[in-house]
Amino acid sequence: MAAAIAEGYTGPVFIQGDHFQVSAKRYAENPDAELNALRELIKEAIQAGFYNIDIDSSTLVDISKSTVAEQQTLNCTLSAMFSEFIRAHQPDGLTISIGGEIGEVGGHNSTEEELCAYMEGYQAALQRLSPQSVGLSKVSIQTGTSHGGVVLPDGSIAQVNVDFKTLENLSRVSRAAFQMGGAVQHGASTLPEDAFHKFVESEAIEVHLATNFQNMVYDRLPAELKAEMYAYLDKKNAAERKPGVTDEQFYYKTRKNAIGPFKTQTWHLASALKAGITQDLENQFARLFKSLGVGNTRHFVDQTIKPVAVKPSLKFFLAGLAGEEDVSDLAD
Repeated sequence: MAAAIAEGYTGPVFIQGDHFQVSAKRYAENPDAELNALRELIKEAIQAGFYNIDIDSSTLVDISKSTVAEQQTLNCTLSAMFSEFIRAHQPDGLTISIGGEIGEVGGHNSTEEELCAYMEGYQAALQRLSPQSVGLSKVSIQTGTSHGGVVLPDGSIAQVNVDFKTLENLSRVSRAAFQMGGAVQHGASTLPEDAFHKFVESEAIEVHLATNFQNMVYDRLPAELKAEMYAYLDKKNAAERKPGVTDEQFYYKTRKNAIGPFKTQTWHLASALKAGITQDLENQFARLFKSLGVGNTRHFVDQTIKPVAVKPSLKFFLAGLAGEEDVSDLAD
């Protein structure tokens, strides 16, 4: 919001909460505690202005079950439960966009059977819980990519082949059969730039691109600062270092955790260096906006979105700092 004000922007700012994810490990140990933790996170996010929330209970899909419907049962049920919870806590006059997910990114490519099993189970569960509640607007699927890309031992990113046909088919099924906007493409930011126009052609409703922007910043940081950040990761995230993983792979997968603790140092980089980084980011955004066809679309926002004034809770913002939580087993 501060950045929007600094840029002189007026209009709605769309902030997404990606992967409100159930930890399979913690759910197995204490399901009530894990679900309550997600409920608290959802409440916190709504208070902070996140009106686009993606529920991810796909971690609990059980492929040992004999039918796809049975495999998706827990995913369906929890997605519906969290949807009801979101609707009960969303601000008056505002409908939060909710997304679901049918399979963890990095597994096998999603199928139409999985999508239908998930959505049919979800709609039935939501009907039982809250017949009047608005359901999902989108669903995340697996098309061959992974979050942040597949990191090779030398730190480079492996090339992947995106199944654009699956993306197109499941987007169309989402709209025709379940009245959603379409399918979401995860883990796309490290793909070659000549691939991005294909997401438009394949009718994806949403494409996730965060990792490459993080990579661009890290690639441009002073060596001394980056070494300090990596030393922090060596100590703070040592438990996440798996056998056989190289330093390059370890730092690539964990360095998101150094962004917050080193915010002061990055904020106070030399002006010329910061200007170069921001210009490179702006150029990359411009290229992506062009490839994804989002230029000259403001009028669609204006005719569709009617902003609602939401009065913030001073108690929420002034209550104190949130504590740290172990998120090492969750997706980016």
